[in-house]
Amino acid sequence: MRENDGRKLDHQTLEAMRMRAVDAAAAGVHPEEVAAALGMGRGTVYGWLARYREGGKAALRARPVPGRPPKLTGEQMRRLYTLIADTDPRQLQFECALWTREMVRALIRREFGVSLSAVSVGRLLRTLGLSPQRPLWRAWQADPEAVRRWKEEEFRQSARPQGPRAPRCTSPTRPGSARTTTPAPPGPVGGPRS
Repeated sequence: MRENDGRKLDHQTLEAMRMRAVDAAAAGVHPEEVAAALGMGRGTVYGWLARYREGGKAALRARPVPGRPPKLTGEQMRRLYTLIADTDPRQLQFECALWTREMVRALIRREFGVSLSAVSVGRLLRTLGLSPQRPLWRAWQADPEAVRRWKEEEFRQSARPQGPRAPRCTSPTRPGSARTTTPAPPGPVGGPRS
């Protein structure tokens, strides 16, 4: 793939290039020379000329990009980024100190009057180069000393195996059985054993 193709150009620039290419071809310049001068493929220029013959210069105009327009403007996106990156959620009357998707969703609704789904908020955060944070859920009433004692005493005892251990599986073909004989030495399959 070439680095200088038209996919990285905005629509207005491409429209100006199409008009210039058609004008040059009408002035007698060969379409392949026009393509080389503009850094485009010759098939692209021939396509522009075909569209011009069918619909005139109106057929070469830039068309609106299909799809739903974004719900937040560029200015609103900048403001949202600043709010999330520069403030603690508690400064904006949220309970938690981490920005979750639901909190960002509520912030967007409150600040801009726009309602987005949680999935859309996640996508929006990714677009802004941010990621939602997940709070670490712990019981707020947990006593750290009691948890340590439980881990050392009760959990250790419950994790120990009770009674004799079952024989370990040593057979590659029969899981759960203990090997009672020594394996045969390697040799040809189906041949005599020594």
